Amino acid sequence: MVEIKTDAALEAMREAGRVVARALAAARDAAGVGVSLRELDEAARAVLSGAGARSPFLGYRPSFAPTPFPAVVCVSVNDAIVHGVPGGYRLRDGDLVSVDCGAELDGWTGDAAVSFIVGTPRPADLELVKATGEALDAGIAAATAGNRIGDISHAIGSVAAAARCGMPRDFGGHGIGRRMHEDPHVPNRGRPGRGFPLRHGLVLAIEPMLMAGGSDDYRTDTDGWTLRTADGSRAAHIEHTVAITEEGPRILTLP
Repeated sequence: MVEIKTDAALEAMREAGRVVARALAAARDAAGVGVSLRELDEAARAVLSGAGARSPFLGYRPSFAPTPFPAVVCVSVNDAIVHGVPGGYRLRDGDLVSVDCGAELDGWTGDAAVSFIVGTPRPADLELVKATGEALDAGIAAATAGNRIGDISHAIGSVAAAARCGMPRDFGGHGIGRRMHEDPHVPNRGRPGRGFPLRHGLVLAIEPMLMAGGSDDYRTDTDGWTLRTADGSRAAHIEHTVAITEEGPRILTLP
């Protein structure tokens, strides 16, 4: 069931989105050569705690997961696409890092992700992050009242195809509001003019995940959470929570 949010709810979600933005900034600022992934989680936890926000990630256990998620952020490094569990791994020069974070504040949720490079970047990684950001921008630009979900999906998929990047099958964006995952599903590929109609008050988490090798295949780590590219190529993941409004798309997870 798709919930259309009131303008008051959009304002409340904007506040949750600001917390997400601050938590992601804290995790990114904490990242550096020799820093553990667990330390990035600790930086984000401090922001959530200080804002009086709850993590929708911590303890989350969907049907595919063997255990509840143990952290407030997902940290995915190099060939990890999404859902990376932050543990003791220490960042190395040139690592490509994706951090995904959510926050629930006063009953409303925000969700966003960033990708960045620690230390000296590889040119190919810079291109991958750039293409992923462009795919997100294209998806957001298509998130206008009167369009349909397929228009967002087509916009994202077109950028990925032009960059010759793969995207993991079965994974994409989603509705968001009182819960982190709500209807409708937002595929990262699709046909324009198809799918659920976009109208004022619909809120979506739009999240392209691009894989440099060009394949759509992935595998799941033994932790039951981390998704990795099947060919070992690098991946990037960038996400925003976006409200459909009569004035155009409104990004709720900006600082």
